[in-house]
Formats: sequence, C-alpha cells, structure tokens
Amino acid sequence: MNFSWVSNYWPLLAAGATQTVMLLVISVALGFVLAIGLALAQIGGPHWLRWCAKSYCTCLRGTPLLIQLWLLYYGVGSLLPMIPGLRSSFVWPIVREGFFFAAVSFTLNYAAYEAEVLRGALLAVPKGELEAGRAFGMTHWTLLRRIWLPRAIRIALPTIAGEVVLQLKATPLAFTVTVMDLYAVAYKIRQDTLLVYEPLIVVTIFYVCLTIVITRAFRIVERQVPARR
Repeated sequence: MNFSWVSNYWPLLAAGATQTVMLLVISVALGFVLAIGLALAQIGGPHWLRWCAKSYCTCLRGTPLLIQLWLLYYGVGSLLPMIPGLRSSFVWPIVREGFFFAAVSFTLNYAAYEAEVLRGALLAVPKGELEAGRAFGMTHWTLLRRIWLPRAIRIALPTIAGEVVLQLKATPLAFTVTVMDLYAVAYKIRQDTLLVYEPLIVVTIFYVCLTIVITRAFRIVERQVPARR
C-alpha cells in the first residue's frame, strides 16, 4: 500500500470532502422542510393536493436517483441558456454548475422518501395527545407546532438517521455531473497515480467516520428529547 500521494493531494481531498458535506447538508435540510409539507398534504390536504403529493412521492421513490439527476442536468440544464436574460443575471454562475443540479436532485429525492417516513410518524402519534391539545383550546396550527409535529419527529428519529446515512452514500453520484466531490477527487488521483485501492480506502474511511458522527449525533438527540411529553 502506498499513501505517499496524500501529502500532495490533501488540499484537493479536503475540497472534495467539503463538497460532499455541503451536498449532504443542503439536500437534508431543504428536503426535510419540503418533506413536512408533503406529509401534511397527504394527511390533511384537499383531495387534489393529496393526489399531487402522493404522485410526487411515488414517482421520485420509484425511479433511480441517477436518472433523476441526469434528467435535470442534461435535460433542464440544456434548456436554461434559452431563457432570455438568464446568462446575464447574477444567478447564472450558480445554475450553470453541476453542483446546483446535484443539490436540487438530491433535495427532491430525499424529500420524497422523508415525506413517507413523516406521514407514518404523524399517523402514529397517539390520538389522545391530539385530543388533549384540542381540549386546551389549541388551534390547528398551534397543535401541529407544539404537539403533533414534534412527537412525530421524535417517533421517526431512528428512521430519519438511517435516511441521512443513505443520503450520504448517494452523494458520489454527483461525480457524474462534473461535481468534484470526494469520490471525483479519488477518481482523479487514480488517473494521476495509477493507484486504485488506496484512494478508495481513503474515501471509505471518510464515509465511515461521517456515518459514525451522524449516528452518534442522532442518538444524542434521542436521549435529550423525551419519548413522551
């Protein structure tokens, strides 16, 4: 095993690790917010909204993430330059990059999976807790904010932790749309040094360590938040 190349490539490795973490944080944070709306729409929205939310979740959960990413990057991405004035706007440097399409694709995909998790968790909240909130005169939104949604998130925490780890393992797909994430850096190192296993071992260690951090963080949160109010 030869790891002498690490001293020369560590700035590139650090930059790739940063890109990976940024993709994970952006997609999980924005996707979770979107998932809450999708879950609530499936449970208490009007018929047309429930149908739209269920169709969205079914379609995105039923197709590979790689295909969704390529449809956005090669499909929508090829149409963006045709929008009048977009090239001269301040958003063009952002939307022309593969990172933007990867972040959007990962966010939409994560939201679809997380919405189903939250939908089940919302339905699992004991009815007696909701009835007690209504008995205290809480409005629908107060009940949702103070009892229903917090309890559902607490119920779903172990599953959410697993979904975040799965999202982390999906980030190497960004390499296919020119994003220089950690896997892309490892691929470049392999091309430069003709070393196959060593760069992949470094990537594996990074993902394992980050998975441990995520898992322990969620366990700490589970211990801090009581199971029952």
